[in-house]
Formats: sequence, C-alpha cells, structure tokens
Amino acid sequence: MLTDLPNLLTLSRIVAVPVVVLLVVISTPGTDCAACVIFILAGITDYLDGKLARAWHQNSDLGRMLDPIADKLLVGACLMVLAGLARLPYWTLYPAIIILSREILVSGLREYLATTKVGLPVTRLAKWKTGFQMTAIGFLLAGDSTASLLDITWLPVNLLGAIMLWVAAALTLVTGWDYLSTGIQHVTRNNQSVGNIVP
Repeated sequence: MLTDLPNLLTLSRIVAVPVVVLLVVISTPGTDCAACVIFILAGITDYLDGKLARAWHQNSDLGRMLDPIADKLLVGACLMVLAGLARLPYWTLYPAIIILSREILVSGLREYLATTKVGLPVTRLAKWKTGFQMTAIGFLLAGDSTASLLDITWLPVNLLGAIMLWVAAALTLVTGWDYLSTGIQHVTRNNQSVGNIVP
C-alpha cells in the first residue's frame, strides 16, 4: 500500500518540504526559482495522487491520512519560512496568519467529527481558495529575484503573489466559517440526541 503510486506522490510532497525550505533560506535568485519549481511540482502531485487513486481504485486509509498532512506541512512550512525571512510583502503576514489559523480550525473540526463518523466535505469555494493560495505561495517563493533572473522584470511577481494571498485569505474566512457552522450544527444535533435519550 505504501508503494502504490498515489501514496508515493503524497510522500514526495512531504519530502519536498525541507528541500523547499532550504532553498528559500539560501536565498539566491537561482534557489528562489528552484524553490518555486519544486513547489509547483508538489502542487501537481496534490492533484494527481487523488485522481490516480480514484482511477486505479487505490484509495486507502494511509492515503487519506497522509494527503492532508502533506498539504498542511507544505503550505505551513512555506509561509513560515517566508515570514521568518521577512519575505511576505504588502502586509501579507496577516493573510498568512489567517490561512494557518483556518488550517488548525479545520483540522480540529475534522478530528472531532471523525469520532462521530461525520465527514467534512471539501466545497467548491474551498477548492478555489486552495488554487489562489498555492499560486500565491508559488509567486512569493519565486519573488522579484526570479523575475530578474529570467529577464521578466516587467512582471511584478511579489505584488501578484501578495494580491492572490489576500484573495485566498478572504476565501479562507468564508470557507472557515462554513466549516465551523457545519461543525457546530453536528455538535448541537448530537447534544439534542443525547438529551432526548430517556434513562
């Protein structure tokens, strides 16, 4: 099961985390560009692992466990290293905090709802949020230094990344509230069910 291709793709995303962090810390135009490329490839594996698992009927508990872990490690590590190196321009530290806080919230909700055998499905808006978020992080990893390296200085890479991260944060607030409301509804329903039980 661990050697199934979908699970290997998920594991590759986890392996990519320290590599991307190291490249960002080195902080040269070349390593910034390489960090962006590896992040993009990791994002592609996020799409492929689930698609292949469904197409090849290789869905597994291991894959369901590893996939969200890999996603959160990748996003969290990238945002934290960018914040630590003061590479979150245009006040994007604040949307980064919102995004990370939402990830913790959703993880907590999923953990609780799993005990009640209730799933928390991914909404279409959450997929849009992920798209903006991953694209924004890719731009911020690349930075204006990559634009200079590739001789495309007319492209405001940092600004575009910042705008998309703010958009992702706005979508994060909406989807986070949706998930929280769903979780509260299940908690309330369970409490009512327990209260209706006659001893």
